[in-house]
Formats: sequence, structure tokens, C-alpha cells
Amino acid sequence: MLKLTEWKLQWFEPGDKNPLEIAAPLYIDHFWMTTKVPGDVHSTLVEKKIIEDPFVGHNDLKCRWIEEKEWWYRTTFNWNDKCVDEDYIELLFEGLDTFATVYLNGVEIGSTDNMFIEHSFEVTRELNIGKNTLAIKFDPLFTHIDQKVRDYWCSYGKERIWTRKAAMNFGWDWGPRLVTTGIWKDVSIIKRSKAKINSVFAKTADISSEYADVSVEIEVDKHFQYYDSLSCDIELRTSSISHIERISNIQKSGVVTFKVENPKLWWTHDLGEPHLYDLNITLKDQYHQQIDHYHQKFGIREIKVEQKHENGENLFAFNLNGVRIFAKGANWIPVHNFIGAVEDSRYCKLLQLAKDSHMNMMRVWGGGIYEKDVFYEECDRLGILVWQDFMFANALYPDYNQNFMENVRNEVSKVIKRIRAYTCLAIWCGNNEIDWIYDRKSSDGVEITTPFYGEKIYHELIPQLLYRYDSTRLYWPSSPFGTNDDTDLDSEAVGDTHNWQVWHGNVEPRKKGEPVFQDISLEGVSFKNYKKDKTRFSSEFGMHASSNRYTLSKHIPEGEFYWKSDEMSYRNKDHFHEKGILLMEGFTGIPKNIDEYMNFSMLTQAEGLKYGIEHYRRNKPFTSGALIWQHNDCWPGTSWSMIDYELLPKASFYYAKKFFDPVLATLEHDPGKDLRISIINDQLTTIKDSLIIEVLSLSGEKLFSEEIDYLIDGNAVEELGTFSEKNVLNGADASEVIVRLVSQNQCFQDNVYYLRDYKDITYPKADFNIERKHDDNSITIQATTVARFVKLDIFQSEVQCSDNFFDLLPGESKKVYLWELEGKVINIEKIEVSALNS
Repeated sequence: MLKLTEWKLQWFEPGDKNPLEIAAPLYIDHFWMTTKVPGDVHSTLVEKKIIEDPFVGHNDLKCRWIEEKEWWYRTTFNWNDKCVDEDYIELLFEGLDTFATVYLNGVEIGSTDNMFIEHSFEVTRELNIGKNTLAIKFDPLFTHIDQKVRDYWCSYGKERIWTRKAAMNFGWDWGPRLVTTGIWKDVSIIKRSKAKINSVFAKTADISSEYADVSVEIEVDKHFQYYDSLSCDIELRTSSISHIERISNIQKSGVVTFKVENPKLWWTHDLGEPHLYDLNITLKDQYHQQIDHYHQKFGIREIKVEQKHENGENLFAFNLNGVRIFAKGANWIPVHNFIGAVEDSRYCKLLQLAKDSHMNMMRVWGGGIYEKDVFYEECDRLGILVWQDFMFANALYPDYNQNFMENVRNEVSKVIKRIRAYTCLAIWCGNNEIDWIYDRKSSDGVEITTPFYGEKIYHELIPQLLYRYDSTRLYWPSSPFGTNDDTDLDSEAVGDTHNWQVWHGNVEPRKKGEPVFQDISLEGVSFKNYKKDKTRFSSEFGMHASSNRYTLSKHIPEGEFYWKSDEMSYRNKDHFHEKGILLMEGFTGIPKNIDEYMNFSMLTQAEGLKYGIEHYRRNKPFTSGALIWQHNDCWPGTSWSMIDYELLPKASFYYAKKFFDPVLATLEHDPGKDLRISIINDQLTTIKDSLIIEVLSLSGEKLFSEEIDYLIDGNAVEELGTFSEKNVLNGADASEVIVRLVSQNQCFQDNVYYLRDYKDITYPKADFNIERKHDDNSITIQATTVARFVKLDIFQSEVQCSDNFFDLLPGESKKVYLWELEGKVINIEKIEVSALNS
């Protein structure tokens, strides 16, 4: 195999040049730009300083011209491997973005129109022994779709519905419009002999206490000149045991089944070890010579979605190896606007952070990409389940057009065959929000006058192809989705939901066909609305928070880093900025400056997510999942993310390390009402412990304390007790106390609550002592008074803390350890320590 990584790049006005002239081997490209593959045009132009960084200020607007040009890639390479009769050469493009025409040695060998899938061409005759020239022309989108765009519903750029590329390229409510183009995945020349392994599907057919049946299906493609028999050796191996089977005479496909005794099962990291076997397949010719080889990691596990409880109530609960789990996680968007140029390490870092915050599921959202292999490989390795959307989001798609549908059919078939191999994959989902929003918009009677274009994709084409290629996972047509008579598709009574009452102010419940209302008011967008939600599975919910100071200041032009500046406003791509103001007004009060905005928005997001997730977890198993919108950012903006663009976690990430902990003690309380204490145990073992509830004044005086002995089974929720607010206050004002839940045996992390909102509490001025140690990268903070929301402000990318955004009582101290994700030196002295009341 030869990978082609060094290329040249140039642009032209569309149609100005004869393509055969530019593709010709003798064409002079000496003065073209050099560029790397994988990559993209924008990243190359930034590197060459032809455009300013699109992430700084309004620079993204300055580079809109890129999407209007015709872009060419060229490379030359030497090939000296001769072919015999049964050999052939494959030119493989793993990702071309998007409308591309491929020329080899001046000959047009094919064209592509889909970013999401690989494209391969046999080039045995066209390849020269010696020097070769490969050229690819990328057309601007408008040359293919301008005459096709119709005026029907599509969020963020109507041209995208005809273009099989990442929808977020056209802008979204958390990122800018940056329409990429280029070679975004590897390009390889592969010499093959006689045949190749085309597809492998290993699946767990059955599990019992003593054994597991593992079925392995294999598809091969024979070269048209090869007629003799083939054989396959299949090995399933762990460190100590190897299982081997053989298919002696394989034509186009074959299947073997292993009976694995005492199998090591794959678990999510919170329940056990995500054990992976090695699967090796060797394809051999009639002389028993190897002609192709395939390897993957494979986990033995059983995954299903339960939709009915034993008592008859509706569920939407993932069951792993017989255990009904609570899915704790987040939605995943592309890790960068320039996906092709991103290092694999960014994936590894973000997924490790997900595991660190106890997440066991990621939802790959339908407006991005089918993720790179590294994403699924890391989820397999780390023990994180994947909810996989197909790439259709918030629009009507032209399912009436046969060429478009054939493109989609090819895409879906290839995607299924690629991603089904991964153990982490738990569910397929047809689209993001399309079924739900179509009903909502058509009910308004104004915005939608067309049929449900795209319905054939999600309700006919995809399920047909999944029945053929992967019937081992549940297919869910859309998210949110439910099939309960005349209820809204976002009904909490069935299926999964997107809770956008909080933040967007959606008024629920609603029935199909009823008008849509939004209450964008203090009460309408408040995170207190989470408590009304009895969803079966909340697959999207969240609220904005500022990025960290370092991330914002690095990308906002000098003089513009202040509250309500045009540049700060530009960081927020949501249409109605007042929603964030209302959320803060209801909890922290309205910020008066940039520091208050960063702090208030982060505190509101963190406390709001804690409020919602603790409620959802208390309702287990009838609520069985909470996937926050969203885990990561693709650019340095203000968004719903928990980790900002510079891989600096927001406060909500550090809160998640506590509210997603497998064992959690919670307090449910409304002002003036009783305090209800519950314990949640997602582990599979019984816990015997004592919970201590403490009520302390802001000066640290103990006003109330009680110890509750408890015994809780594995995978269970128990309410431990109810306390009168009046009794626990012991004469103090409710706005002047702190409630803390403590485990006597350290079975759960301390959980701290305030009985009134932040804006209704008057904190004394915080004072603390700080000790910095360079030998172990630590900072110790000791409070002499109560310190609310102690923050370590970090002026460096990718630095993590053992804890951050925490509270300290008088006399308490905390030692915080810091590390940089690539092991770089941290400037401890530069880190600022503050609290909201300091």
C-alpha cells in the first residue's frame, strides 16, 4: 500500500480552465501551494497566511469566497510494482469533500458527490510503471445544486439538502458557516491479487453464563480474471486462548460461528471491563498463500433497548448483558470545523474526558459526520456506548429525486457496513428532529406546505438496509420519536425526548396537530422546568455557558473583550440571545460585566444540569437516560458545550464528575417545602453505609445534623428520608445556609446544596490562602470564610484539574492537581484563583 500525503493546491474561477489541461502530467504546478492530506482548503490557506484565522473575530466572513472557487489538488508519485494477470490496483479515497472529479495521468477515471463515504477506482491499466500524476478537481457547490434548491423547510442554508456533506458546514446555532472542501481522509494506492475481503460482520449471537456464540460473516470480492477457490482462516483471540475456524471454499460470502467458553464480556467502563478480543481473518488462494488480511477488536456483549417495564409502563432503557443501565452522557458534534486537518489525538482527549466525567454513552448527532474510525475505536476501548444518527438533520430532503436517493442508498449501505463492526454501537437513529419539527411546523399551517420529503429515507430505505446488513441493533426512525397515538413525537410518555422547554421555552405537553407555543420568559426558560419532565429517555437537553476566559480572549480582537461587545455577541450563534439572559436573571441575576457573564453563565449551566440530571436519575428506571447537549465545541464560541474549543472544561464538566458518579446522594427541594434525600446506586453491588445530612451557616456553624443508615441494592434508587425545611434551619434564614450530604464510608462524593437561588443569597466576602507547588503541579486553597464557586482560571490550552468550580467552607482546604493533556509544562504561577464572592 502507498499512502499519498504530499500534494499541491490551487484555485481557479469555476469553468475558466479546461480540466484536461490542468490534469495533464506535463502541466506546470511548480508555484502551487503545498498541502497535506488528509486536510482541507481552509486549513492550508490559514497555514500559508493567505487568509486570517477564521476563528478570530469576524474573519470567517472574510473567507466566504473559498466556497465559490474551483479547487485543484495535484500530486506525483512513483509506482514500480508490476502486475501479473490476476493482480489489480485500487485507488482508494476514504473521504472527498464533496463534488470531485478524479484524473490519473490525464485520464478522467470518475467523479464523486458524497463526503461521507469512501470511493474506490480500479486503475490497473491507467497506472504507469514509474512516474504518475493524480489530480482532483473540486467544484463549488453552486455549480451542482443552484437549479435544484427549492423553498421548503431547511435550517441553516437550503443548498445543504442536496449536498451529502456535513450540515454544520453551513452554520448552526453553535458554530459559523465554513463550507469546507478538499481531501479530508487518506488516499491510498493498493495492489491486490485475485480477491479482497470486502466486509466483515462479527456479532454476538447468544450469551449464557458458560459460553457465548459469536457469528462472523465475511464478504469477498474476486477479481474478474480469478476463478479458482478461496479459503478464509478466522481467528478470535484473547491473551491466553485462541479460537480458529476455516471456510474452505468461499465464493462471495461465508459465515462461521465460534462457541466461546467462559467469555470475557465487554462492559461500559462504569460496570466492568470493556474487554476486547482480537479478530483476525486471512484470505488465501488455492495455493494457501495469503492474499488479504483483516483485523479488528471485537467485544462479546448483548445490547438491546427495552420499551416495556415488567409492570407494563413504557420504557426506553438500554440493556447491556442483561443489566438495565442508566445512559449517562452527551451529544457529540464534529470536533472541529476543519475536520480533515484534526489530529486523532483530539478525539482521544475528548473521549477520555467523557470517561473521566463518568459518561457511558455518546450520541453522534445527525448534522455532523459519520465519525472517523478513531472515535469508534476509542469508544470500544474506553467502554462508552454510541447512539448513531444517520446524517440527516432539521430539514426536508428530496426523496422524490431518484439520483439523490441512489446516492443515499449507497451512503447508508457503506456506513452500515463500516460502523456495524464496532462493539460500542448501541442504536441506529434515522435523523435529528425532522419528524418532530415537521409535525410542529405543519401544524402552524404557514411554514410547511409540502409533503414530508425525506420520509421515505427514514421510514423505508434505512430500515430495509438495516434489515439486510445489521438487524442486531434497534433502529429508531428519528430523535425525538414516540409512537403513542396522537401525542407529540416529543412526548415524555414514550420513546426519547429533547427537552427544550428549558432554554428555548417550548410549551409542553402538546398533541400532534396542535399549534406550537414558546414561552420565552423568566419562568418559561428556567431550568426548574426539568423537574416537571417524566421522560423515558432525554436524548437532548442543555443550556449555554461562556467559554473559558483564555479561549475567548485568544479569539476576540483587542479592545473587544467586554460584556455585550459586537465580538462577544458574534460568539453566540443562537438566534435569541435573551434566553441566556433570562436564565441567568432567574438564578444569578443579570451580569454587569464580562467577568460576571463568564461566571454567571457557567454557574447557571452547571447548577441547571445538576438539577435536571439528579431529577432524571431519581426517576430511574422509568427515566433511563440523560444525554446532555453538548459535549464539545468545534470553534471558540458561546454554546451548550461542557468542554470548550481549547479543551478547557467548563464548570459543568466538573459538576458532571459528581452528578454522573455511579453512586450519588441527592437532595430534592423547593423553597418552603420539605427536603427529600435519595441515594442512587448504578453499580451492580449492594452498598451498606451511613449518610450524614448537615446544615451549616455561611460562617460554618453547624445548625442541624442527622445520620441515616442505609442498605441499597445494586442498580437501584432509594428515598432515605424527608426533613422539614423549618426544622433543619433551626431558626436560621433559608438564604444563609448550606446543606451537605456526606458518606460516612466514602461511598459517594459530598454533595452541596443551597436552599435559595444564588441571586437571593448574600455571601460574605471570601478570603483564602493559596499554596502553589511545582514539583507535583498542585495548588492548595484554604478558605478562611465560605468561598462560593472557587475557580482556577487557566491561561493555557488543554489543562485539566482534579477539581475546579467548587465550594469551600470556612477552615476547609482543597489540593487541586493539574495536568496538560500532552504532558506539557504548566505555568502554575500564572493560574488565577478566585471565587464568586471574592
